[in-house]
Amino acid sequence: MDLILWRHAEAVESPGDGDDLDRALSAKGERQARRMAEWLDRHLPAGTKVLASPARRCQQTAQALNGKFKTVPALAPDGTVDALLAAVRWPDARDPVLVVGHQPTLGLTAAYLMAGVTMPWSVRKAGVWWLRSRQRGGEREVVLVTVRGPEQV
Repeated sequence: MDLILWRHAEAVESPGDGDDLDRALSAKGERQARRMAEWLDRHLPAGTKVLASPARRCQQTAQALNGKFKTVPALAPDGTVDALLAAVRWPDARDPVLVVGHQPTLGLTAAYLMAGVTMPWSVRKAGVWWLRSRQRGGEREVVLVTVRGPEQV
């Protein structure tokens, strides 16, 4: 199974009394999302399922892709590693899954899958971490396929 973790692009700062879920992408974030989406559209396998947080900035990031996506409340900013892994059906889903989500959950998930412990790994804004679960010698292993930022595509 392939799991692609995509952090939302840069968003505007929320006023102190504003709803965090309503934060929109900044102009820079819109450019970041388009740039990364162009790379993803060229590299994602056919049949990749795209799941996004209900936060506006994640919805806007996912909309940059050429395709449909599903909004999953479990991927909201206060989501957990367990909730993310359940939503994507790791490691048993047949199709690759792309998650558009938030820090720290994405970094914690990458650390858990790669190192076996939840550690505060950083996923840059608009950055992608592409992980693959595979069987090798009777053991399941996780392989890091690539890490990309919007300036690297």
